[in-house]
Amino acid sequence: MTSEHLGELEEPLYTPFIERYMLDEVKQLRVDMSAQKHELMQQILDREHESVDRAVTYATDTVTYFFYLIAGATSVLVVVGWTSIREIKDRVLSSADAEISNLVQEYETRLKNIESQLKQKTRHIKENREEIELAREVQSLWLRAQQEASPINKIDIYDQVLNLRPNDCEALTYKADAVLELDEPQWAANLCHRALEIDSQNGHAFYQLACAYSAMSQYDEVMRCLGKALEYSESYRDEIAVDVAFDNMHGYPPFEELRSADGKMESSTELVPEI
Repeated sequence: MTSEHLGELEEPLYTPFIERYMLDEVKQLRVDMSAQKHELMQQILDREHESVDRAVTYATDTVTYFFYLIAGATSVLVVVGWTSIREIKDRVLSSADAEISNLVQEYETRLKNIESQLKQKTRHIKENREEIELAREVQSLWLRAQQEASPINKIDIYDQVLNLRPNDCEALTYKADAVLELDEPQWAANLCHRALEIDSQNGHAFYQLACAYSAMSQYDEVMRCLGKALEYSESYRDEIAVDVAFDNMHGYPPFEELRSADGKMESSTELVPEI
């Protein structure tokens, strides 16, 4: 309808009847919505009641089954001989006492083992502490020996080391070196033999023994001991060439061959038996 038609209207488009109709429709719509809301609330309440009923039923059944279980267990206990609550209590207490006794014994055993381990570790710590103190004292003696120029004082220091460590091969061999400075080759040889009894592969002991044999002019023994020393360490080859202990060996063919050789001596060591 256009604006021209609206302008031509002489009376309103609605009537009291139409207005009454609209009001009735709105009222009915409200009534329907209220009824629907009431129905929805009723459904929710019904479902809640149903859930509560199920929970109560479940709890009731659970309690009932629990009592059935207790009754069944009681019947079984009665069958196997536990005929009274007092007897059950006594057996439970005795079982608990036995279990506690086992636990106490187990923990006592563990504590004894721990105590034994602690004692052992304490003993090891004490031994290590004593060894450290001994090593410090021995190290101090070695430093003193290096600073001494007198062979007699060196021998006295090496004797102190040997008192602390009787099986110290290095102390024996260095003492043999000091003894050679006092022109006591037989004494030095005995010290080297003691060192070789402790360590049969000590190259320094063989080298000092060769020096002692050189002083006693036992050339074959010198060559044998030098061969063993070079077998364990080629570093002695340079010392052999400049050591004054072997001055009397110069001109001896096997010794000259040893000095000029590039490798280890083989033929001479095979012909002479080892110590």
